[in-house]
Order: sequence, then C-alpha cells, then structure tokens
Amino acid sequence: MRKLALGISGLSLAFAVGVGFNPSNAWAKAGQKVDCDKVLEEVHAGKKTKDIDKDLNISSSSVYKCKKKAAGSASKNAPTKAASNSTAPAPAASPK
Repeated sequence: MRKLALGISGLSLAFAVGVGFNPSNAWAKAGQKVDCDKVLEEVHAGKKTKDIDKDLNISSSSVYKCKKKAAGSASKNAPTKAASNSTAPAPAASPK
C-alpha cells in the first residue's frame, strides 16, 4: 500500500511540474536569429523585458543579450576622453 501511495504521489508531482513549467516559451526561437533591431525599438518605447519577450515570442535572455550588444556597440562608438582632449587648443608654451 505504501509503494502505491508513493507511486501516485510521484506521478502527481511530475504532472504538476510538467503543467507548471512551460518550456515552449524558453525554446520559442531556438536555433533562430533574434531581430535585435525590433527588440531595441521595444526597449526605447519603454516596454519592460517581460512584455518584450511575450510580444516577440522570444526568451528574456535574448532581450538581455540584445541590450548588452547595443550597449557594447554604443560604448565603442563613443569618443574617448583622450580623443575629446585632442580637439582642445594646445596650451601656450611658457617663455624662458
């Protein structure tokens, strides 16, 4: 009797976990490229990550990757401090 109860509880636990965990969202775009331009449009529109991943049917990690990729390319395109100082006029030489 005890083994039967244990088996039934194990099956019901497996069923509850299977219903509660929906892997279809996590693997919605598996193996496909994510259009980061669309993701960034949504980000700049002020949407939250969870809203973006539901709307575009992608995982939230894909949204974060697009954000990180955009931040990395923005920092590469930003002028450095040394480059901004090179446009400033050179200090006058002190007379001896």
